[in-house]
Amino acid sequence: MDGRHEQKTFTQIMLMCLGFFGIQFGWALQMGNMSAIYSRLGATESQIPLLWLAAPVTGLLVQPLVGYFSDRTWCRLGRRRPYFLGGAIFSAFALFLMPQASAIWMAVIALWILDTSVNVSMEPFRAFVGDILPENQRKTGYAMQSVMIGAGAVIASFLPQILSSLGVSTEAPLGHIPNSVKYSFYIGAVVLITAIIATVKSTPEYPPSDMKAFKELQNQTTSISKTLGEMWQAMTTMPSTMRRLAVVQFFTWAAFMIMWVYFTPGIASGVFHATPGTPEFEVAANWGSSCFGIYNGVAFGFAFALLWLTTRFSAKYIHIVCLIIGGLGLGSLGLTLFGFEFTKMSLIVPMVCVGIAWSSILSMPYALLSNALPAEKMGFYMGVFNFFIVIPQICVNLLFGPIMKHLLGGSAIAAVGIGGISLLVAAVFTFFVQDNTIKKQA
Repeated sequence: MDGRHEQKTFTQIMLMCLGFFGIQFGWALQMGNMSAIYSRLGATESQIPLLWLAAPVTGLLVQPLVGYFSDRTWCRLGRRRPYFLGGAIFSAFALFLMPQASAIWMAVIALWILDTSVNVSMEPFRAFVGDILPENQRKTGYAMQSVMIGAGAVIASFLPQILSSLGVSTEAPLGHIPNSVKYSFYIGAVVLITAIIATVKSTPEYPPSDMKAFKELQNQTTSISKTLGEMWQAMTTMPSTMRRLAVVQFFTWAAFMIMWVYFTPGIASGVFHATPGTPEFEVAANWGSSCFGIYNGVAFGFAFALLWLTTRFSAKYIHIVCLIIGGLGLGSLGLTLFGFEFTKMSLIVPMVCVGIAWSSILSMPYALLSNALPAEKMGFYMGVFNFFIVIPQICVNLLFGPIMKHLLGGSAIAAVGIGGISLLVAAVFTFFVQDNTIKKQA
């Protein structure tokens, strides 16, 4: 008995998902600070979306390939764990490198290294849950991932503020990174690699049930053209549940990319009336990071509610309600178009709504998807599914700068309000997704 079909304990599921705590710690530092870092180094608001291209482009290229090859990997460390560990080492290096940047091009290179490495670690974690947990526990597993993601993101988002309260300087001349941000990235590097090592050491993987057939698969000649051909075939023949979720994911991740890019510069100019290089801008940047901490904190707390909700309600309807709440909250920022003035504290309400949606986004689509996929291609299809996360982000990065500049009058907060509408559209399309988790509930 190898244990692959055994029910796992709460502690086992928690340890299995602990690596996501570290991954999200590093990811949240990027989400909360990169726009401000680019602004400090001299980038304009219309340039920032293009400078963010590293995250979606590397996800588009890396995750499907890692999923494809991890499905065909078996070694002493297992199937997915070699990728966790390799990605963690390079991610830690990039987190140490990022705050050393003194020019935009240096920050861009560090971001590309970081995003490539994080994607190498992240994609196999989604398949890891599908590999190890029995079907009736997968919703719980993905909800636990949401708990870990929330915990890592909360601490990382508030870290610059915490360090500043301990006396670490938050000020730096234009062209330099303040110490509060530098030390946050250094701490993030240590946390990321430590958490992933803990998962690698505590959670064993199970060898393929038919090792002979697996060896034959490993021995098949693989080329770039063949791999790309298989990806295209997967795109054209993917299960109907995956196809419908793809539309949901497109509108969901377009909304969050808009928020990540424009929220901090938006509140700096629209709420704090500050410009880069001033003390007021540093206050605004820290509050922007803290707002990201608030929504991640809500996501963390709500993930515990999801652990309970998934035992009583379908993943589909949980996701619909959460997307509607998030869409209304984020969309409310668009009221600036009609002269509504937000204060520093009033920004908390939309962030609470966004946090509820974020908790569901990190778990429920994967619960809906995992039970619709063949086990032998779990990693590959999870990687292909990532297309519908990164493609909308690329579209936002390439197209939304001119839209914001010419149609929204340069109002970054108004741009974020458009993201709220996108979340509401995603909620509508979720109604058309078939929910295979209903009959799988424990």
